[in-house]
Amino acid sequence: TKTPGRKYSGHADFVKTVICTKVGSKYVLISGGADKKIIVWDIETGSRIHTIQDQSVSMMALQHLVIDPIESTPDAVVLVSASSDPHIRRWRITESTVEQLKEALPNEPKSMRHSILEHDTTVYRLFFDTNDEDADLWTSSGDGTAKCLSRQNGFATEETIKHGNHVRAIALTDQWIITAGRDEDVKVWDRTSGKLYCTLEGHYNEVTDLVVLDGGSLVASVSIDGTVRKWPLHRHELDKINEEREDKANGVQKEDAPETSGSGMTAEEEAELAALMEED
Repeated sequence: TKTPGRKYSGHADFVKTVICTKVGSKYVLISGGADKKIIVWDIETGSRIHTIQDQSVSMMALQHLVIDPIESTPDAVVLVSASSDPHIRRWRITESTVEQLKEALPNEPKSMRHSILEHDTTVYRLFFDTNDEDADLWTSSGDGTAKCLSRQNGFATEETIKHGNHVRAIALTDQWIITAGRDEDVKVWDRTSGKLYCTLEGHYNEVTDLVVLDGGSLVASVSIDGTVRKWPLHRHELDKINEEREDKANGVQKEDAPETSGSGMTAEEEAELAALMEED
């Protein structure tokens, strides 16, 4: 006998992102959809607690939701939302109320703006850097950039990474900023200098997400090409990939070493994968 899972029915279109947290005495599920709504659900009963929409500036399809680890309290969660418009919105949610937070203008603490507006178009991912005491907000966008937004300066842009094309995902380690997106590449940036250190090539379609593994020694990428790939993040391994790419560009083939791509796969393995993709 199959036991059906609890159904949370309320969105009129695709559900794009979900998170779970606790607000006061209730464990809640928060969902964001292509119907431009954020819905807060009571996990125990399945009932809807809040339906959230921007009443001033029209909010487009939701792309991502995260909880602010600094400003949230046991009684009130601060939720940050990203959507297909460039506005990043913050919401203070309790069991009984929802408040959209206004944002101080950078360097003008007495002036306010409706939302965090640091990108030109769709914001795909939000990420709080909890390894830093300020827990600054990192973002990735369809405008081709990933950004670090400074909490101390009203979430104004502190650093910009120009990946190019739509940047669908971002991940961080102590050493690296990793970005990926529509151009199929996973790019590793030196966190100290902000410069591109290594480009990891191997996917055949858009990369939609990144996950850091093994304490920062690996990163996994998820792609529309139907594959999940693991990539090394140790500096000497990235140096080896750079060296192999340079040798290939110069027509150098080392003895007894199979030709590989930035993905760590041999040319023969890459050809086999490409053939399988064509068959699909």
